[in-house]
Amino acid sequence: LFFKHFYGKMMAVCSRYSRDRDEAQDILQDAFMKVFDNLQKYKVTGSIEGWVRRIFTNTAIDHYRKQKNKYNLEEDEKVADENSYYNELEENDSVYSKIKPNDILEAMEQLSPSYKMVFNLYAIENYTHQEVAEILDINIGTSKSNYAKAKAKVKHLLEQKFHLV
Repeated sequence: LFFKHFYGKMMAVCSRYSRDRDEAQDILQDAFMKVFDNLQKYKVTGSIEGWVRRIFTNTAIDHYRKQKNKYNLEEDEKVADENSYYNELEENDSVYSKIKPNDILEAMEQLSPSYKMVFNLYAIENYTHQEVAEILDINIGTSKSNYAKAKAKVKHLLEQKFHLV
């Protein structure tokens, strides 16, 4: 019952941090093992869903750290931005109101692993750039740069999908 209750939500968390479904399944399995191993440590003072989500997020981060040499977090830090489109973008909420959360998640799937990781931690999990930098062992500038580029890429993909450009 516990597994069934959290499976969908936590699979979504794992998917946001992984390159493909198989990797998400691996993270999901590892995280559920950690939850079950540590269930006695849960303090009833907070939301169990929040506690479970934190374990899943941390498991995904741990998985990312183990695979770090495959991802190369600083891959785009020194590369000049070839397209000025990605530099400064203004928001227009009324035009983007038809975009749904699943559309954003779909666009995020197309990000490079380094951009996806920073975007998830900063925009979805609400970590600060300082915290993201510490978690991923990168500098704050890299976190900010990767987030800005990821955000611009997601926006560009959504604009293409919805013919807003």
